[in-house]
Amino acid sequence: MLKLLADENLDNTIVRGLLRRNPNIDIVRVQDIGLSGKDDPTILEWAAAEKRILLTHDVATITRFAYERVAQGLSMPGVIEVRTDTPIGRVIEDICLILDCALDDELDGQIHYLPF
Repeated sequence: MLKLLADENLDNTIVRGLLRRNPNIDIVRVQDIGLSGKDDPTILEWAAAEKRILLTHDVATITRFAYERVAQGLSMPGVIEVRTDTPIGRVIEDICLILDCALDDELDGQIHYLPF
């Protein structure tokens, strides 16, 4: 199963909803691993080291740093950008669809935008 990292700006209602839907989802929050307030490159580096796909609302800067990692030949397990105006239920459904259908490493080097 794919592993997820929730950025500190991601609505925690999404995290709780995912875990309610499937308690076996492997998701950690930036706040829970001591990375609160760290810059985007540090978050992406940690996600890469742990092979976790980053869930974020931060379309302003994460995208650039993620593509920079790819251009430099560095690991980037994937980013899922979630629009803030998308209904929470739809976000949870879309993320669960990705988790159910994607193979390990299938999102490597990619950025996906929700909703689909």
